[in-house]
Amino acid sequence: MKTNPGEIFQRAKSIILNPKSEWIVIDSENHSHNHVLSNYLIWLALIPAISIMIGWSSDINFGIKMAIKQFATIIGGSYLTAWVINELAPRYNGAKNFNKAFELVAYCYTAMCVAGIFYLFNILGSIAFLAGLYSLYTLYVGLQPMMKAPNETNSLYFIVSLVCMIGISIVLGIILRIAFI
Repeated sequence: MKTNPGEIFQRAKSIILNPKSEWIVIDSENHSHNHVLSNYLIWLALIPAISIMIGWSSDINFGIKMAIKQFATIIGGSYLTAWVINELAPRYNGAKNFNKAFELVAYCYTAMCVAGIFYLFNILGSIAFLAGLYSLYTLYVGLQPMMKAPNETNSLYFIVSLVCMIGISIVLGIILRIAFI
């Protein structure tokens, strides 16, 4: 299947502007994690990676290393976080489904990745951080429709998932920083 830039743009726009209804659409699609990775997440993860490479460094080698670190953190973090969210699902009366968990994590990164364009201008990089906070909201909104946790356990499931997601990103970032710098 060929990647369609128009579909990527439309999905990104919909998940940012209307996440509640977009999660219902996403849930009905039943895509594999490989499909979501190759047709969506890789392309979005390139936005902050390339922006960091161009905007943050006068040393091209350092810029390339930082871009690789950013890209690997998003992709690797998505898989690890999806695995954790999937494994936690039964504890919160949700349904285990790795593909749904991966879709949840991949699409919740949308706002952060799109705002990664601001990394082109070092001083505006904090906007991407703020967009990351909105990404957490999309995670919260998507957790119930994607993982089928009942409303009474959804908030706790979100908090535990959030702590795991942040922890995974920090640890992965440290490991990659040590490996690349």
